[in-house]
Amino acid sequence: MTSASRDLYSFLKDRGLTPQPSSDTSADPEPTENPDGSKAFLDFDSENVGEKLHRSSDDQLHAASFGIVRVDDGGNVEFYNQYESELSGVSPEDAIGRNFFNQLAPCANNRIFQGRFKKGVRTGSLDEQFTYTFTYKMRPTLVEIRLYRDTQSNNWVLVRER
Repeated sequence: MTSASRDLYSFLKDRGLTPQPSSDTSADPEPTENPDGSKAFLDFDSENVGEKLHRSSDDQLHAASFGIVRVDDGGNVEFYNQYESELSGVSPEDAIGRNFFNQLAPCANNRIFQGRFKKGVRTGSLDEQFTYTFTYKMRPTLVEIRLYRDTQSNNWVLVRER
């Protein structure tokens, strides 16, 4: 997160304008309401979305209104949700086992994206959010990225089209 993003986030948080994490982090994810009135169990902007991910079912992960990719420490895809599949044009079945940074999104194989991921894996602490543009095999697509490593050592790449 850039200092400007943190300053804006702090400003909004001080005024009670950000999502508040639930006090019970062991409970199943609580649904939130999407703008269209449907229920979502995961919210991209939630402070504790990373910890909700590993407790969510595959169906809940596929139903999310943003891309969710779980990768091992080397960047190999272990889970690829439906939103990400539609954004990238790669089916979940074709993504599993492939390297996210070298085979699926080589445009992310750089210091800005993969560098942050590698540093987070190396230190065991990964919680980054930044704006990025995907360009590989698609028209340039502006996205918001969240990189997160949960308490179970799962690495998550979250993608929301802007």
